[in-house]
Amino acid sequence: QVQLVESGGGLVQPGGSLRLSCAASGSIFSINAMGWYRQAPGKERELVATITSSNSANYADSVKGRFTISRNATKNTVYLQMNSLKPEDTAVYYCNLKAIVLLTLTYREIWGQGTQVTVSS
Repeated sequence: QVQLVESGGGLVQPGGSLRLSCAASGSIFSINAMGWYRQAPGKERELVATITSSNSANYADSVKGRFTISRNATKNTVYLQMNSLKPEDTAVYYCNLKAIVLLTLTYREIWGQGTQVTVSS
């Protein structure tokens, strides 16, 4: 069993900053990638940023230059530093894990429960 624990969401004013954290634990053999997706009301879930085990990062165009994804491999934790936040960043942010799990040694994609980010005056 694999668990993802997310934290860091909240309410912030436009131009403000937040840092999201997601810690993975459990029966993980190896991690291929971790990342963040978001879903705004009435919209489809979209990729925000991902980072591979080799620290190769990928960002949505809408967040480039404002968000930074990073990871702590020892802690199996991924972070999303969000700066210069805009109202359109308001969404539920979901942590995503792509990993090989123990015992079966098979690929699995695992989602966190989501954390709310609201950018408003």
